[in-house]
Amino acid sequence: MIKGVHTMFYSSQAEELRAFIRDKLGFAGTDTGGGWWIFDAPEADMGCHPTDFEGSPASGTHAISFYCDDIEATVAELKGRGVEFVDEVTDVGYGRAIHFTVPGGFQLELYQPHYSKG
Repeated sequence: MIKGVHTMFYSSQAEELRAFIRDKLGFAGTDTGGGWWIFDAPEADMGCHPTDFEGSPASGTHAISFYCDDIEATVAELKGRGVEFVDEVTDVGYGRAIHFTVPGGFQLELYQPHYSKG
């Protein structure tokens, strides 16, 4: 039976991204050898969205976001660790979101959901 989800980021700065995830985002993990880190993921959920609305991504597109309970406190904590945000907290319908840059030249989303899991 499935017992988890394995996510991957491909980066032109993989070593720096690993350090960022470990040191700035605070993820624990295991060096499986030669600097290849596998990070312990926190709680997770998975959504499946349709692609038949205007502006939707193409079928087969996938995304990884991080979520939190208090976005202002989390943003302040991450800024204190040197994380650079590229926009301001905005209501995006499903929650309040903001984006930050990571080594390798891409952005990730942090959001505080409006929904609650039951």
